Amino acid sequence: MNPKQVFLSVLIFGVAGLLLFMYLQVWAEEQHTGRLEKRREQKGASEWRLVYSLQPAPRIETTGRIQERFANQKSKFHMPEDLKKKKENLLNSGRPTRVLTKASQSQVEDQALGKITGSSTDNSIERHQEAKTPFKKSNEMSWPLVIHPLNKSLAKDNKWKKIDETQEKRRSFLQEFCKKYGGVSHPQSQLFHVVSRIYVEDKHKILYCEVPKAGCSNWKRVLMVLNGLASSTYNISHDAVHYGKHLKTLDSFDLKGIHMRLNTYVKAVFVRDPMERLVSAFRDKFEHPNSYYHPVFGRAIIKKYRPNACAEDLNNGSGVKFKEFVHYLLDVHRPVGMDIHWEKVSKLCYPCLISYDFVGKFETLEEDANYFLQLIGAPKGLKFPNFKDRHSSDERTSAQVVRQYLKDLSGAERQLIYDFYYLDYLMFNYTTPHL
Repeated sequence: MNPKQVFLSVLIFGVAGLLLFMYLQVWAEEQHTGRLEKRREQKGASEWRLVYSLQPAPRIETTGRIQERFANQKSKFHMPEDLKKKKENLLNSGRPTRVLTKASQSQVEDQALGKITGSSTDNSIERHQEAKTPFKKSNEMSWPLVIHPLNKSLAKDNKWKKIDETQEKRRSFLQEFCKKYGGVSHPQSQLFHVVSRIYVEDKHKILYCEVPKAGCSNWKRVLMVLNGLASSTYNISHDAVHYGKHLKTLDSFDLKGIHMRLNTYVKAVFVRDPMERLVSAFRDKFEHPNSYYHPVFGRAIIKKYRPNACAEDLNNGSGVKFKEFVHYLLDVHRPVGMDIHWEKVSKLCYPCLISYDFVGKFETLEEDANYFLQLIGAPKGLKFPNFKDRHSSDERTSAQVVRQYLKDLSGAERQLIYDFYYLDYLMFNYTTPHL
């Protein structure tokens, strides 16, 4: 056998050996992966898990694609005449624009519950969801899916009548929304995560879900007074409220304790217009000195979203612009994670999983809160505090203030912010910004 034949033989055997080694390696990895998946499935079957989903809101589309999509869906649902006019205005406009307009609170709350079917809310969701997907429950945990009637014997005064009517509309609207469209939140959320933002006040049997920038600091002060930890809400500092750890959260109890409280305590959540809440969070965390948000979030935001940033800005993280903050919020590959101050309420409080007995709004905070205190039998002298927790000299974040911040954004960016908070707008019946 000549050297050339010997070389070819060695080469063939070498390639064959390499292929065999690669095959065995892939086979071994598949076996290992299979065992891991099996373990995960076995572990998942023994945990309290909740699986539910809803397809996300659509992004901005070209005029041609919007027209084509509506043409294809004519047979799927009926579009009211007022929505047809809005759609035509959108399609005929040269580019997507938005003017933030805000209806009065009474106009928003007076929407009849029967109009949910066939309303703009209804059609909006049907455009984003091919079929209704209700949430599923693993194991047999009896989640309190039925709203419990509140004891109104302690609030018989006629001055509460209008507030009570508004409250019933809110609760019914949210209940019907969740009944029709199923659970709406992060998939495969575990029980302890679902209740991690809920504060417990055992003396008056209250569960309060914390929504930052919607009066949560003053609500924690009220819970501390109710629990006997302080004599007045005005004597409690900001640091004592947020860092004192005087109040327990529901995830600090065992499964039996969580389940008992969910089914027997009064559950309250207070929400806010998503755009106002977002701007309020930005102003609070980035327009004032902050030893946490500037170095942690500010540096990362400036580094990724500000071209040619100077060394000083990169070092201290101060001076983040609202447009840069919005780019961070909408980026699926954020340089830092989310924060509760601008997280969606649907992911903080899981309102389609936990049936809240009381739904308050920041826009009517004082009257809603004081009515709630009447319902739970709070001491007569206890009123909800109306002072601004921090930066008291700053103008409160209102719809007018929000418009000033949105001027720096393009129509596409405004649309994407709405898409981001889409569920919060719908679930709590907030007026949708015009596009």
